[in-house]
Amino acid sequence: MTSVLTRVARKAAEEELRSREDKVYAYEIEPSVSDVNSSTGDEALKLVGRERTMKFSYEYNMKLRRKLDFIIPPICAVVYFTQFLDKTSLNYASIMGFPITGQRYNLVSMAFYLGYFAWIFPTVYISQKLRLAKYLGANIIIWGIVLMAHAATTSFGTFFALRFLLGMCESCVTPILILIISMFYKKDEQGTRISWFYVMPSAGLTQIFGGFIAYGISFYDGHIIANYKIVYLLFGALALVVGLGVIAWLPDSPVHAHFLTREERIAALERVRDDQGGTENKHWKKDQIVEAFCDVRTWLIALTTMVSCIPNGALSNFSNIVIRNFGYTTRETLILSTPGGAVLSVTTLLCGWYSDKKASTAPSDNNERMIPIIMCLIPTIIGSAMLIGLNDYGNKGVLLFATYLISTFSASLSCIYAYNASNTSGHTKKNTVNAITLVTFSVANIVGAEIFQPKDAPAYIPAKTAIMVLTTAQLFISLLIRWVSLRLNVQKRVRLEAEKARRGWTEEDVQRERERHAFLDLTDKQNLFFVYTA
Repeated sequence: MTSVLTRVARKAAEEELRSREDKVYAYEIEPSVSDVNSSTGDEALKLVGRERTMKFSYEYNMKLRRKLDFIIPPICAVVYFTQFLDKTSLNYASIMGFPITGQRYNLVSMAFYLGYFAWIFPTVYISQKLRLAKYLGANIIIWGIVLMAHAATTSFGTFFALRFLLGMCESCVTPILILIISMFYKKDEQGTRISWFYVMPSAGLTQIFGGFIAYGISFYDGHIIANYKIVYLLFGALALVVGLGVIAWLPDSPVHAHFLTREERIAALERVRDDQGGTENKHWKKDQIVEAFCDVRTWLIALTTMVSCIPNGALSNFSNIVIRNFGYTTRETLILSTPGGAVLSVTTLLCGWYSDKKASTAPSDNNERMIPIIMCLIPTIIGSAMLIGLNDYGNKGVLLFATYLISTFSASLSCIYAYNASNTSGHTKKNTVNAITLVTFSVANIVGAEIFQPKDAPAYIPAKTAIMVLTTAQLFISLLIRWVSLRLNVQKRVRLEAEKARRGWTEEDVQRERERHAFLDLTDKQNLFFVYTA
C-alpha cells in the first residue's frame, strides 16, 4: 500500500513539475512583441521590424557576405595580430639583452595578466555603454604608447607597472572582436571568421613575423640602443597605426556600419535573425548577469579555458628559451621557432573550417565546436610526451619536432571563442560570459608564467608534464560540454513541441514567432527558439 501511494505521489509531483515548466516557458514567450520597445530590445530594432518585412535572395546575401569579409575579418586579424605581437614582445626581448632575468622575469611576465584580470569586467561594462570599435581603437593607441615606454627604462618596478598597464589596455580586444563577429555573421560562419583573426596570434603568423623581425634586429650590435628596445619601439609604433585604422574603418555593429548602404545594413541584420543571437543593447540587465553566473556551461567553458591557457601562459614567454636549451644559438632559435607558428596557423584554419562545415551540413543540434578542440589537443599530448620521454636521448631535431606538435593546442581557444559566440544570447549575458571566460584566461596565464621555474632548467620536465596532464583533462571537459549542449537542445525541442500543441501553432506560426523573438535581447534560456551548437 505504501509503495502504491509513493508511486501515485511521485506521478503527481512529476505532472506538477511539467505543469510548472509549461507555465514558466509560456511566461517567457507570452508577452506580445508589440509590448517590447527599442529600449529593452536590440539596437537592431531601430533599423528593422520585429517581424521580417524584407527578404533578400541567396545571391544578394552572398555578395553582402563577401563585402563584410573584405572589411571585418581583416581588421580583426590586424588587431589580434598587433595584440599578440605586443603581448609576447617580452618573449623576443628575453633573448636579446633584456635586463630582467630569473624569478623577476617571471613576475614581469605575470604582470600583463594581473592587469588583464583587474580590468576585464570594467572594460566590458564600459564597452557596452560606448561605441565598440571606437573604444577598441582608443585602447590600441594607448597600449602602443605604453609599449614604446618599455624602451625608456631598465628597472624591474617600471617594467612591471608597464606590463600591468599593457594588460589593462589589451583586455578589451577579445570580447569586442567576438561580439562584432557574432553581430555580423551566422552561426555556421562564425567559427571560420574567428579562426581568420585568431590565426594571426597565439604563436601563429605573429610568431613567424615577430621571429623574423627579431632575427633581423639581432644583427645590430646594439652600441647606440639595446636590441630589445628596438623591438618595443617598432611594435609600439605599429600599434599606434593600427589603433587609428580601427577608429576609422571597423564598424561598431550592423546598425552603424558606414560602409554599407541602408538596404545592406537591413540585409545584414536579416541574415542573422534566425540564429536568435541578437546584436547590441546598451543597457546592462541584472537578470542576464544572474543567468550567466548560474549557467553550468559558463563554468565548464571557464574550466576548459583555464586548462588550455595555463600551457599558453607558459609557452608564450618560454618557448624560445625551451628551444634554445636544446643546444641552438639565439639566431637559430629565432628562426627555428617560426615553423611552430605555421603548424598552429594551419591547425586553427582547419578547425574553424571543420566547425562551420559541420554546422552548415549537419542537423542543428549536431553542429560541432568541441570535436575540433579534441582534434587539436591530441598532437599536443603526443608532443609533450615526446619531450618528457626523449629528453635524455640528445636528439635535438626530434625534440624540436615535438615542440611543433605541442603548438597545436592553442587552436582550441579559437573554438572556445566560437562556442561562446554561437551559444550565448542576450547582450549583457554575452558580455558577462565573455568576461568570465577571459578572467579565467588571465588567471590561467598568471599560473602558466610560473610553471617554468628556473630550478627546473634546462629540461623543465615538471612544466612539460603539467602541459600533458592539462591538455588531457581538457579533452574530457570538451566531451562533457558537448553532451550538455546536446541535452539542452533535446529539452528545447520537447518544450517547443509542447508549446506548439498548446497553442495550435503550424510550422509557419513557429517561424513567425522565431522571427519576432530574434531581436528582443532575450537570453538563450529565455528564448524557446534558440538552438545550441555542440
